[in-house]
Amino acid sequence: MHLHDLTIKKFHEGLVNKEFSAHEMAQEVFDLIKAEDGKIHAYLSLNERMALRQAEEADLKIAKNEPVGFLTGALMAIKDNILIEGLPCTSASKILENYTASYDATVIKKLKSSGAVFLGKTNMDEFAMGSSTENSAFGPTKNPHDLTRVPGGSSGGSAAAVASHMAVAALGSDTGGSIRQPAAFCGVVGLKPTYGAVSRYGVTAMASSLDQIGPFTKTVEDAAILFNEIKGVDAMDSTSSPQASEIKEEDLLKPKLEDIRKLRIGIPKEYFVEGLSAEIGSAVEKAIQDIKSLKVEIKEISLPHTKYALSCYYIIMPAEVSSNLERFEGIRYGSRQSAEKLIDLYKKNREAGFGDESKRRILLGTFVLSSGYYDAYYAKAQKVRRLIAQDFDQVFKEVDLVLTPVTPTLPFKFGEKTDNPLEMYLSDAFTIPVNLAGLPAMSLPVNQTKKDKLPVGFQLIGRHFKEADILGLGQYYEKLSR
Repeated sequence: MHLHDLTIKKFHEGLVNKEFSAHEMAQEVFDLIKAEDGKIHAYLSLNERMALRQAEEADLKIAKNEPVGFLTGALMAIKDNILIEGLPCTSASKILENYTASYDATVIKKLKSSGAVFLGKTNMDEFAMGSSTENSAFGPTKNPHDLTRVPGGSSGGSAAAVASHMAVAALGSDTGGSIRQPAAFCGVVGLKPTYGAVSRYGVTAMASSLDQIGPFTKTVEDAAILFNEIKGVDAMDSTSSPQASEIKEEDLLKPKLEDIRKLRIGIPKEYFVEGLSAEIGSAVEKAIQDIKSLKVEIKEISLPHTKYALSCYYIIMPAEVSSNLERFEGIRYGSRQSAEKLIDLYKKNREAGFGDESKRRILLGTFVLSSGYYDAYYAKAQKVRRLIAQDFDQVFKEVDLVLTPVTPTLPFKFGEKTDNPLEMYLSDAFTIPVNLAGLPAMSLPVNQTKKDKLPVGFQLIGRHFKEADILGLGQYYEKLSR
C-alpha cells in the first residue's frame, strides 16, 4: 500500500490483515520525511527511536492475535505545544528552545493507550499566534500544494505533514481557527471540537477560554475515529465537560443516512460578503449544491453580530495571552542572557526569547487589562462575545448545522501579509466566531474536479457536543466524490 493511500482506517485494515507491519510503514514514513521535509519543514523534531519501538509493540500485538483498535500503530504527528514526556516541546519559541516535557498531555496518554505511534513534533506559529506558520522561531512551513504559499496557521506543520503524507494523522490546537484554516489551505480535514470536549491538560496555553485540541486527517471518517479516542471529561482539566463522555461512538463512526437527511443547514448571509474571493465563493457554492443532493434542507440565516467577532477576539485573546505567557522568563529554558540585576535578566531573556507577534499580543493584552481600560475594552468585548454566542443559540432553534467558507482567500504567498498584521488577522474572520461561542466546527475540502487548483475548504458548525452531526454529514459528503 502506497503512503498516499494510507488513512487511519486503511492502515488498520492493512495491519490486521498482515499486508504490512507497523514497523515497515513507520520506517517508510521516516524515509519520506528525510527526503521531503527539507523543503516543507513540517517537523521541528523527529522521534524515530521511540516511534519505531511503538510500532514494534503494535506488530507484537498483531502477531499474538491480540485485539487492536483503529489507532494501533497509526503514524501520527503532534503539534509542538502538546507535551509528550521525554520529547522537546518548544511551542516554536526560542524561550522554550531547550525545554523537554516531563509528563504527557491527557490526549497523549489516551493515544498511547490506543497504541498510536508518534513520529515527531510539528512546526507552528510561536505559541500558536499566527495564521501562516511564518511566526515560528525556527523557520516557516511551506504548503505542500505550492511551496511559494503558506500552509496556514498556527497548526501549519500538522496540516502540511498530513497533506504531504508524512503522517497518517496529526493533532493541532485551535484558538481562532488554527486547525480549520490550515486544513483548508492544505486540503485536509480539520476538526475543532466543542470547548470542553477534549482535555487541554498538558497543552501550552495561549488563550485558555478559547483553546481546543483537535485532529487533522485525510478523511472525515478518520477525524471521527481520532476524535472518539481523545474526547472525554478529564479530572486534570476543570474546563472539560462530562457531556463529552456521553457522545456515543456509534453516532460518530456509523452515521445513518436517514438521520443525516433530517438535518437542517443554515447558510449565514454575513459570511458571503465583499472580500470573499470568487474562487472560494464558487467552490463553497458547489459544496452547497452537492449537499443538497443528499436531500438535506438548506435555508438562509443571519448571524448579525459576526462583524464584531474579529475585534472582540483581538481583545479577549491577547488579554489571556498576556496572563498565560507571563510565566516564561527565560531562566530555566531558552538562551539565557547575562545581567547584574534580576529584573534586567528577565527583560533581556524575554526580549531575546519572544518573537515580534508574541510581543505584540502580550503588549496589547496587558494594555486592555490595565487600570482605566479594562471596562472600556475587555469587559465590553466579553459582552459582545455573549451576543455572538446568542446569535448561534437563536439560529440553532431553526437549523441543526451552519455551513460557511473557512477562509476569505486562497492560500497566500509568503510575505504577502507579514507587514500588515490586521490583514493577517482577517484570515481568521470566518473561524473566530466559533471559538468565541465554544462550538464544534470542521473544515473539509470541497470536492473539486481540477487537480491543479489550490485547495478550498468549507466549514460545518454544529451545536455544543453535536460533533456527530458534523462528522456524519461530512462522511456522506465525502462519499459523493468516490
